[in-house]
Amino acid sequence: MLNLLLVEDNEKLRRAMKAGLVATGEVHVSGESATGDEAVTQALASPPDVILMDVQLAGGTFNGIQAAAAIRRELPRLPVVFYSIQDDDSYYRDFRESGILTHYAYVRKSNYLLPTMVVPLLRDAVAGRSFVDPEIAARVQEVRHKDENDPLALLEPIERDVVRLLAQGMTNEQIARQLGLRDARAVSRANGQIYAAWHLADTTTDEKVGRTRATLIYNARQMIVWGEDGVARVQNAQGQWIPFDI
Repeated sequence: MLNLLLVEDNEKLRRAMKAGLVATGEVHVSGESATGDEAVTQALASPPDVILMDVQLAGGTFNGIQAAAAIRRELPRLPVVFYSIQDDDSYYRDFRESGILTHYAYVRKSNYLLPTMVVPLLRDAVAGRSFVDPEIAARVQEVRHKDENDPLALLEPIERDVVRLLAQGMTNEQIARQLGLRDARAVSRANGQIYAAWHLADTTTDEKVGRTRATLIYNARQMIVWGEDGVARVQNAQGQWIPFDI
């Protein structure tokens, strides 16, 4: 008999899931939570054998993935089976960055959330075997690829704020006021770091050209390079550099 912590914010669905799981004769629902925060508190107070966790949880601080990561900081490798009908990049990003890549499963609710299909996943998770819905695995890699090719990922938080306002046409003084910086020279320093990160310092010594090119990169959300001929190019899915077209 598996002792299960069930985490689902929809009360009616949670009751139905509990009834279905208990009816299999293989699961004892030892705890129920409606939020990620409650799940963390309950799991640490009375660790279950396994957690069945919805990814999107209304209310509280944590979504399901963040709650699982918080739990596993205290209880390493506690098995978690995630489920979701959501297809938001932020959830796949949280999942990849959480580091919980063992003793888990992640399935789409519409495909797998019948008790007869969930229970084998719970058993496998407890036994240390992992399963990821192929559709989910593909989306995790898609988001990873997107992030790795996102120019903003190369910048510090303050630099992202600066380039966002720079792309709106603000001067350094206006950006400094908007961000509550005491000295506009801080914006100039951030600009220099942005140009260096995006290799703009290598291709131009003109501040106006640098700002224009940074604005183009920010708005395109992809790296653009300029050759000595001044032609802007981007990399396509095949890794080839092709002319950039707005």
